[in-house]
Amino acid sequence: MRIRAIDHFVLVVLDIEATIKFYTRVLGLEAREIAPGRWALFFGNQKINLQQLHASVDPQTRHPSRGAGDFCLLTDIPMADVVSHLEQQDVKIINGPVQRAGATGPILSVYFYDPDENLVEVSNLIV
Repeated sequence: MRIRAIDHFVLVVLDIEATIKFYTRVLGLEAREIAPGRWALFFGNQKINLQQLHASVDPQTRHPSRGAGDFCLLTDIPMADVVSHLEQQDVKIINGPVQRAGATGPILSVYFYDPDENLVEVSNLIV
């Protein structure tokens, strides 16, 4: 077996509506209802499925917990513009810009929390 890419991942959230507002406003993701009462955030060829805390939509999920997410999203927007945008959106940057090791090489990253305290990293590839 060889894995090619990430299709989606799931965030367990306290308030679907607040999460959608945050990710559409701050990161420009597109929210879509993928089934009655089930929402996902789309970007590029990937998506983030949203699961409401205490409302199991997947019987295979053993211990859904809010705030356990920690992920990195890549952007082509210059890091100075990312920082400026986050500041304009009243999003507190908790670290960065700082250089890290990405999947395909060095990246320049900023870190912040979403409304559920998932750690979000937004990065530029360093070329």
